[in-house]
Amino acid sequence: MGLADDTAAYEPDPELVQRARADQLADDNGRLRKELADAVGAIERLERIAEYSGRALAPPKWLSRPPRRSEQIATLCTILSDTHFDEVVNPAEVEGRNAYDRRIAELRLERYFTQVVRLARDYLAGMTYDGVVLFLGGDLVSGDIHDELTQTNDAVMLDTVLHWSARVAAGIGLLADEFGKVHVPAVVGNHGRRSRKPRAKGRARDNYDWMIAQLVARHFHGDTRVTFQIPDGTDCLVQVHDTRFLLTHGDQVSGGGGIGGIWPPIMRMIAKKRTRAQFDAVVMGHWHQLIMAPTAGVIVNGSLKGEDEYAAVMNFTPEPAQQALWTVAPGRGVTFSAPVFVEDRKREGW
Repeated sequence: MGLADDTAAYEPDPELVQRARADQLADDNGRLRKELADAVGAIERLERIAEYSGRALAPPKWLSRPPRRSEQIATLCTILSDTHFDEVVNPAEVEGRNAYDRRIAELRLERYFTQVVRLARDYLAGMTYDGVVLFLGGDLVSGDIHDELTQTNDAVMLDTVLHWSARVAAGIGLLADEFGKVHVPAVVGNHGRRSRKPRAKGRARDNYDWMIAQLVARHFHGDTRVTFQIPDGTDCLVQVHDTRFLLTHGDQVSGGGGIGGIWPPIMRMIAKKRTRAQFDAVVMGHWHQLIMAPTAGVIVNGSLKGEDEYAAVMNFTPEPAQQALWTVAPGRGVTFSAPVFVEDRKREGW
């Protein structure tokens, strides 16, 4: 048998070749369809994020609607900040005064939202609420800005963002079910930044607090009960009836270690901010000290975390884990205020 005969003997079957090509084309078609679907999905996700991040910085109309004479309404306001999600506080290092980890934080966040409802319905009974303003004041995450945090946190940052954005969204859903409307202004803190040193350019968008706020906003896409204000700057102006609040994290304040404590540097910061914006009171976190002084133009939030090792080393006065709550009535401004205690040592098991 010659070479020509061998070549003819091994010539592939045309039908098999055609079938193989058809299978390859089907595989390529399926792969391209999947790539196209993934690309479309990515574009839609980016469009949603762009939609949320580009929203107008004006609160919804219900917050500025003048009440009828027969109405006695108020807006419930509260701030969630300095939760430091996934930070771990070792009780042995704070003389047994506190403990904190992911499990305890979940219990405290749940207690925070349920206590907001309970305080409004049972302790401030008789009011008609037109809705809730939930200020997100930053430092929602522990972050990686210090080596000791990276070494001891309960999770890496992307895990933290996904885990806690879902739980914050669930709490906001509870408020929406209870009060009908929820407006969520959100600013970033210093612990959520992705750089070791603070930055000015891209300060908000390079921060995990901003990402959590965007994910929560995306969760409520299409739900007209919940609205958001997520600026790209450090401050957010929020009009609640005829009272204007300026939400900022508070890390722009420097000092606070003298006899006057944090009051002098905070008042200096407020004076500087009044040259740039008109407002009645600043709402801030950062200091982990609850101060309700709206007539002085300032509300400083406590923390969900409570005392930590840094506070113990620096000999700061211990404060319980707590957040701020207040009501705003048209024509009267801030009327009632109260702490929201979130710690339940027996349930937390320490």
